[in-house]
Amino acid sequence: MVKVSQIYFTDIFDVEPAAVEAHGAFDISLINDLPLFIDPFLLFDSTKPEYKALHEEIIRYVTFLRDRSLEEHPEGVVGHWFMFPEVKQNWLGFSKTGNKGTGLGPDFASSLRANLRGAFKDFGNETISRGSHLEKLCLIEGGVGRDHISDFVANLTKGFLLEYSQRFAREHLSSEHRKKFALDKVAFDYSTGRWRRAIFELPTYGGDYVLLTPKDILTRDESWICRSDLIDRFRSVYPALPDAQLRDQVGVYFMSRLGKKPSARDFTVAAAAAVARYPEILDHYIKQKEEGGYQAHRVSAEKVGETEAVFITAIRKLVEERLDGTEFYRAGDSFDESLKRVHFLKDVIENKDGYRIFYVKGKPLEREADLQIMFRLTWHGSPLDVNREVNNGRGPVDFKVSYGAANATLVEFKLASNRKLEQNLKHQVATYEAASGTAKSIKAILFFSESEYSRVAKILKALGLEKRRDVVLIDARNDNKPSASTIRD
Repeated sequence: MVKVSQIYFTDIFDVEPAAVEAHGAFDISLINDLPLFIDPFLLFDSTKPEYKALHEEIIRYVTFLRDRSLEEHPEGVVGHWFMFPEVKQNWLGFSKTGNKGTGLGPDFASSLRANLRGAFKDFGNETISRGSHLEKLCLIEGGVGRDHISDFVANLTKGFLLEYSQRFAREHLSSEHRKKFALDKVAFDYSTGRWRRAIFELPTYGGDYVLLTPKDILTRDESWICRSDLIDRFRSVYPALPDAQLRDQVGVYFMSRLGKKPSARDFTVAAAAAVARYPEILDHYIKQKEEGGYQAHRVSAEKVGETEAVFITAIRKLVEERLDGTEFYRAGDSFDESLKRVHFLKDVIENKDGYRIFYVKGKPLEREADLQIMFRLTWHGSPLDVNREVNNGRGPVDFKVSYGAANATLVEFKLASNRKLEQNLKHQVATYEAASGTAKSIKAILFFSESEYSRVAKILKALGLEKRRDVVLIDARNDNKPSASTIRD
């Protein structure tokens, strides 16, 4: 059997996965970003001196920005300090296709400057929490979200990541897989207020360099200190405030925002408003997270392990056992090949613990993007063209799989909770098919509860779509699965 797939770092650079594991790195895909990012709390709470030093340098730089935010500077200087391109070469993040994101541009710079002049003017001088935390900047709405924090950390630890990747490249990669790159914004010189350039010898792929990232600083979905966790825990955070006057003020304001019969959304909105009005709460919340920090490493390791299990182990098993050297990598019928891949992903999710990737703290993420990434990874090496989020003039469709104009299939992934699901099934795909010149499409529908399944079944019956090959239901419930994991076997 000839192996044609080139999906992961170890495939492309012809190194053993054990070598990457021994280096402590994550075996990234060079086809699509995987949904992981650096959690700065894992640097702060680490026992490794080099990680602690990285975190201290991050805080030092943000403190520098805090002081500069109080002054007026030319736009070019502000851009040099506050704006950063995405470090796309680590192949981690939330890109739905490839590895290209937006980076940290003018909107980020403006929000960060405003926050450092206002609610976070004491950044770096906190007295309640054990230390300062970059994540604090995303706890109040204002344009600095978790994806920005991740990109910011990647930029501020770029020198370390470059050294880390260079060391692996020199030890394990052949000369044709390495190249020297002169790179900007590697280290900051506080005496001149300028970022320095440096030259590194790195893995090279597609004319660009590739970065490896240590697994023990990565997490998935949410960092240990994050806004969603603060809002979820708000009703236990503010009653524990040691300042009685502040505690009473927050409590009165919070309750005043609720009606007589508040919904879950009402509690969320009221909590967010109270945090914005009394940002002093943030340091007390962070202190609580610091005290429970020993759990952060375990939780993140589990999340990274689940990501490896689904996006690497399961996909690699599919490619090696079911796709490599078979008709999957010939120009067969686009519908049949697409349907086989959808059914494989259905099997992974329903029978091999793949459903875990869709849950955080036992709650479903209900995010189509993860399933779309899994589907995209299975196509590398196929002669069929797989276009992501095709826009044919009548709206985007997730995938168009084709081999010439006469052999094309559209693939859509939908959530059962989508309020427009019935409308989509009734009209949208037919419209896509007509506009794209194909009469073939597949609809994969992901459901997370019995009630969602019942809703979908009712819709399919009403539309006469029951037992259709081109409609695939995927059961992502977590209450009907075996407890023992089989996906890593």
